[in-house]
Amino acid sequence: MLRIGHGFDVHRFAEGRRCVLGGVEVPYELGLLGHSDADVVTHALMDAILGTLRAGDIGQLFPDDDPAFEGADSLVLLSRVMDVVRSRGARVLDCDCTIAAQAPKLAPYREQMRERLAGAMGLPVGSVGMKATTTEGLGFVGRKEGIAAWAVVLLDDGAPGDGRCSGR
Repeated sequence: MLRIGHGFDVHRFAEGRRCVLGGVEVPYELGLLGHSDADVVTHALMDAILGTLRAGDIGQLFPDDDPAFEGADSLVLLSRVMDVVRSRGARVLDCDCTIAAQAPKLAPYREQMRERLAGAMGLPVGSVGMKATTTEGLGFVGRKEGIAAWAVVLLDDGAPGDGRCSGR
């Protein structure tokens, strides 16, 4: 049975932090604030994957009050989410991510992000979409206060069926 999941995340900018997006450190004067590395793209992707499984969200799996996840590499956490996928006999077929950032410019890092995410998920790069946009100066993203990201995932849950979403 095919299932879809949607994920969203946002992190504010902060001084003294790295700006990690899709597993890639993007040079910028500010980084993203969070308990882990605050990789907003990977967080949205993990939530989308967990959504396909109806398995909660990353806050449940990796609580932000657990010192074990302080400064954690989100690609490592994504690999652990993929362990959950495999343990359920499911497989991610395709995913697509969108980043909203007024700054920094992300086009030079897009392919590297696709490669890093695909590697962490054990997928071909062609199964990972990545887009970046601005908000034309509007909202917190437009004021350069932070970055937002969305992700959608298509997953085969391994259950027999006719290929249509089950709606379970």
